[in-house]
Amino acid sequence: MDQIKIPIKRVYQNKNTPYPTYMTAHASGMDIYASVEETIVIEPGERVLVPTGFAIAVPVGYEAQIRPRSGLAIKYGISLLNTPGTIDADYRGEVKIILINFGKRPFEIKQGDRIAQMVIQSVCKVFWEDVTELPDSERMEGGFGHTGM
Repeated sequence: MDQIKIPIKRVYQNKNTPYPTYMTAHASGMDIYASVEETIVIEPGERVLVPTGFAIAVPVGYEAQIRPRSGLAIKYGISLLNTPGTIDADYRGEVKIILINFGKRPFEIKQGDRIAQMVIQSVCKVFWEDVTELPDSERMEGGFGHTGM
């Protein structure tokens, strides 16, 4: 398994907030914790920006993807509004999570709650090649359910 070292810095919210953590030995995503001074209530249909208390310096050639936690989604209808969120290699501000409540009841976010997960992925740069025809494929232009239900 590849490992990279990523600089992380605590920013002021709640200094007791853990840094992102792998919860099992083979997890691909690290859980991210809320860093809040007071409980945040997300009403049904509302979205909020939740601080995490950390900033990172993702190496060039990588990104940090911010994803929902499946347990919050299935149990409470809590997700990320812009999933997956992307932390680019040149961003140095605090990582904040845009949560939305798709559920039917208000949902509380407290200090130290696990609110999202972060996966570090390599990225490649694309250089466009302008052509008049694309190469054939088995699928061609089929889309939007063309293979059936």
